[in-house]
Amino acid sequence: MILQNRVLSIFVMLLANAATYAQDPLAGSSELPAINQRIIDHVLAQEGKKVGRGECWDLAADALNTAGAKWDGMYKYGEVVDWKKNEVLPGDIVQMADVQVEHKEGNMSRREFYGKHTAVVIAVRGRGDFSLAHQNVDPVGKKVGFSELNMNDVRSGKLVFYRPQE
Repeated sequence: MILQNRVLSIFVMLLANAATYAQDPLAGSSELPAINQRIIDHVLAQEGKKVGRGECWDLAADALNTAGAKWDGMYKYGEVVDWKKNEVLPGDIVQMADVQVEHKEGNMSRREFYGKHTAVVIAVRGRGDFSLAHQNVDPVGKKVGFSELNMNDVRSGKLVFYRPQE
């Protein structure tokens, strides 16, 4: 039941995100590229499952391959997207290197560290504010789960966003 509620919540969030994307003048188009939609559909269907060996890269590789994307089979997942200048879309891939994130809420602070990590953007709530799907992270371990990433919370490291190509 919890899993069904989580999937429903994500579905509602994606519908709202699609409506926002369609109205966003930064998006440059009224539709999400078909390849990005195929990636999102595939990733959402994997929630709670172990994809491949359960490594973070396995989820992105499986989604790209299933969607029919052209990529180098390593770490170049498509065309680089500068999130500060261009719109990141759901279905884009993010590669992290030595990224430290600090989330603050009131008196509470939580830190995350991603040495070399790959994730899939499943929703965009605004410039630099994303929902990610990934595996091999706490608390879900080697199964596909979701988390939030706000670029204002990134303290150090390198993030590269990629737009999948047909």
